[in-house]
Amino acid sequence: MRKVSAQDVHVAVRDMILEASRYLPKDVYQALQTRMTEETSAAGKEILRQLLENADYAAESGLALCQDTGAAIFFVEHGEDVRIEGGTLNETLNKAMVEGYDKGFLRKSMCHPLTRKNTGDNRPAIIHTELVPGDKITIKFMAKGGGSENMSRCTMLTPAMGWAGIKEFVVRRMAEAGPNPCPPTIVGVGVGGTFDLAPTLAKKALFRPVGVRNPDTEIAAMEMELLGEINALGVGPMGLGGTTSSLDVKIEMAPCHIASLPVAVNVQCHSSRIREVIL
Repeated sequence: MRKVSAQDVHVAVRDMILEASRYLPKDVYQALQTRMTEETSAAGKEILRQLLENADYAAESGLALCQDTGAAIFFVEHGEDVRIEGGTLNETLNKAMVEGYDKGFLRKSMCHPLTRKNTGDNRPAIIHTELVPGDKITIKFMAKGGGSENMSRCTMLTPAMGWAGIKEFVVRRMAEAGPNPCPPTIVGVGVGGTFDLAPTLAKKALFRPVGVRNPDTEIAAMEMELLGEINALGVGPMGLGGTTSSLDVKIEMAPCHIASLPVAVNVQCHSSRIREVIL
């Protein structure tokens, strides 16, 4: 049984949060550059230029990419042959998140759902843990802003609606979202599972780099079809019109009950604050 100290996990996660909040992932940055050269709208092209300028300034200054530094989301693949010493996984992730948000002067956004009283330190982190073979711990972090999360939806379609129903739901959702999620977006789609699993699949899909297709060729073709239809909506960068409403669409699927067809859309804004560390 391999052992990893809670302190080592803490430091790695804290630093990962700081990096994610300040540096736009290279795949997203490159996608914005590409779309800026291809964008046909003058206003859209200018918005994309400003988004790249913002990313450059955040990297140079150490300031956050966006004022909405989000809810802290973790997806953890915990090897069955590794143990954390000196603290539990959830406790360690939450403490590292609190220190990272303090050290980076990141806005604390978590509050009571009814009274709206702020928790004061951005706790609790949202943690999804999966036991996997091996002696490594893979921790993926996402800072999820409210604007994009609010535009996310889940529905239960009838099985007979099939791909046509899935496509109609996703494209209509993005049309209704319009400028609210700060486009250009990255769209995660979860298909199958159960009512609770589909949104998790959709969010997990957002960790796949821009331009990297699902390994299943049929699903990959569906991703490209959805991307084309969403960009044809004309929402454009920051909702000002154009051909760049989304940078990419990612689909993850799971088997579901014979009577169900769960579908979820999880929307990510242009400021995709994600990182991964393996311990």
